[in-house]
Amino acid sequence: MTLDPDALRALEIGRAAGGEPFENGSVAAARAAYNASFPTQQGDHEPVAATLQQVIDGPNGPVTIRIHRGIGAPRTGARAVLYLHGGGWVIGNLSSHDEICRWLANLGNAVVVCPDYRLAPEHKFPAGLEDCAAALRFMAQNTGELGIDPARISVAGDSAGGNLAAVLALLARDGLIPRLAAQVLIYPNTDARQTADSYRRFGDGFGLTAATMAWFRDHYVRTPDDITDWRVSPLLASSLAGAAPAFVVIAGHDILADEGTAYAERLRIEGVPLVLRPWLGQIHGFVSMGRHILAARQAASEAAAWLQLQTRVQAD
Repeated sequence: MTLDPDALRALEIGRAAGGEPFENGSVAAARAAYNASFPTQQGDHEPVAATLQQVIDGPNGPVTIRIHRGIGAPRTGARAVLYLHGGGWVIGNLSSHDEICRWLANLGNAVVVCPDYRLAPEHKFPAGLEDCAAALRFMAQNTGELGIDPARISVAGDSAGGNLAAVLALLARDGLIPRLAAQVLIYPNTDARQTADSYRRFGDGFGLTAATMAWFRDHYVRTPDDITDWRVSPLLASSLAGAAPAFVVIAGHDILADEGTAYAERLRIEGVPLVLRPWLGQIHGFVSMGRHILAARQAASEAAAWLQLQTRVQAD
């Protein structure tokens, strides 16, 4: 496999910008560095039909959510997506993945809701997960206000957000949170043990490093025992059967490639309708790099098209 030229250029731009690895400094420094860098990676934010930001009740306080209604989304009965941003459970916010949310809203004629869930280490597992579940409950309980179809609510997320999305899909299967029509997992973190061979193959030099991922994980968990909790490592769940149909995006040059592929394979073996979409020449985070990587919007477009088809089938 060779790197896509766009991905190689994105890596070169990152190296030229310099900066210390997150694990060499404080959480505050990591957030400041990330907040300064992501606007240079995202493309221009395309307009949507409407954007609303509001505060909902969470399990331990208020949670801010951003709601995008895509151009072409109907005023009532629209399909909806709960989008959970990446960032290792430690960084990221409503703006860091706004480009993806806008794409999914417009390309899918959908309403996209993104929660500003609590981050570690101030709020360790399961705080962020609980906020995401609260956002899903809000959507299911306010379908009229949001103009969405309760039978066509899906979840999506990338990296740590893909981890949270996968866990929500299992909780929904078990009836602990509202039903989901589909799940989109973009280079998801599924195994916090971090022992897959892709950690060796792509552990340094491809954007997200093994050292940074360990730093994220160690801030997220309360104790080492959390690492093997399936709500942190959904690959370790006893069963994936019965989860919502899944669209899984894998970046070929990514430390998370093997665990994401393993999760998709388990979904397939256990009877979950699955589309596995590998982007072999890409790096972790490429869907958030629309300014530099053409495949970013292409990946979002494929996911949105699948969601349209899947939620149409589900609604019928």
